[in-house]
Amino acid sequence: MFEQEMKFDWRIIVGSIVGFLGAALGSVGGVGGGGIFVPMLALIIGFDPKSSTAISKCMIMGAAGSTVYYNLRLRHPTLDIPLIDYDLALLFQPMLMLGISIGVAFNVMFADWMVTVLLIILFIGTSTKALFKGIETWKKETMLKKEAAKALEAEPKPGDDDSAESEYKRLPSGPTNNIHDEEAPMLQNIYWKESLLLVYVWVAFLIVQIVKTYTKTCSIEYWVLNTLQVPIAVSVTLFEAICISKGTRVIASKGKEFTNWKIHQICLCCACGIIAGIVGGLLGLGGGFILGPLFLELGIPPQVASATSTFAMFFSSSMSVVQYYLLDRFPVPYASYFVMVATFAAFAGQHVVRRIIAILGRASIIIFILALTIFISAISLGGVGIEKMIEKMENQEYMGFENLCKLS
Repeated sequence: MFEQEMKFDWRIIVGSIVGFLGAALGSVGGVGGGGIFVPMLALIIGFDPKSSTAISKCMIMGAAGSTVYYNLRLRHPTLDIPLIDYDLALLFQPMLMLGISIGVAFNVMFADWMVTVLLIILFIGTSTKALFKGIETWKKETMLKKEAAKALEAEPKPGDDDSAESEYKRLPSGPTNNIHDEEAPMLQNIYWKESLLLVYVWVAFLIVQIVKTYTKTCSIEYWVLNTLQVPIAVSVTLFEAICISKGTRVIASKGKEFTNWKIHQICLCCACGIIAGIVGGLLGLGGGFILGPLFLELGIPPQVASATSTFAMFFSSSMSVVQYYLLDRFPVPYASYFVMVATFAAFAGQHVVRRIIAILGRASIIIFILALTIFISAISLGGVGIEKMIEKMENQEYMGFENLCKLS
């Protein structure tokens, strides 16, 4: 166990550098960076697996919180709406939190090798899919740049240079519009009704989780409290789903491409939200590793996909941090320090990448960063998992399912 007082040495310095890069990449890609934090905390700093997961959640919360604060000042790339899509968050966030609760229970029951195999397959698959999406988006951007250049050459009027350039910046490009993120007052970008619904889900889940820690595992009270999470999550998602199906609310961030979703499409999205949560809870990560690529497949612009995924992840990670704090799962000085590192890194990552995108006019950079972060996480987490698996095989330890009711 670690002492409460933190001592600076080479481990802290190296861990800080790795954590900084992980938070910067994770915040831009909208995946949190937990796949980099957990191995760093375990292999470099030397924490045990449970403390590594807890402090990783703290870092994800810090990075997500600063990213949300940064994004609350920004508008959509081409539409006059906030960068964060609140309707998309309302559809997925309750299901994400419900899935995380299920995933945590699975984490207790599943053997380490099962989690490792699932992680490697899932992360390599999603990173590959994101890479192909990035390449496709890059090609579209290149084609649109050529079309814009031809349009400028066709009108070589000396007095119209400024207006032509302005017109070029506003050319539509499907899901990857050219960037002209304009800042706006933060209060103007907050949709209070949707935000209060999300806070309601957060508070309700937190109360259930706190009360559950004082009940005996697998008791009647334990199962009743677990069951209560279903109506909390379903009620909010169902409200949003009905509004979307009736057309009273829309996923506006898709721009002119949005259509009224059918019931089966909405149910599929809700199922994906639960799966993202289950995977996040099972692997001890944020659900952004699933939500980010999923939002891109739905045709959401990369900037909006990253911002909305991080927004939903902030609620789930902060709830986990409160739980871990009440259970005294992590040393506060270490957690506070790494939260500061992640918070500053997320700000720096957002600022630098936004500048690069503004100069190059390519939002596909966000997709490539997403793919890179997931791939690095697959290698780091997969490597740690394989090492544990080999160690257990050499020691001939039990590697089957565990009984949830026999574990605290």
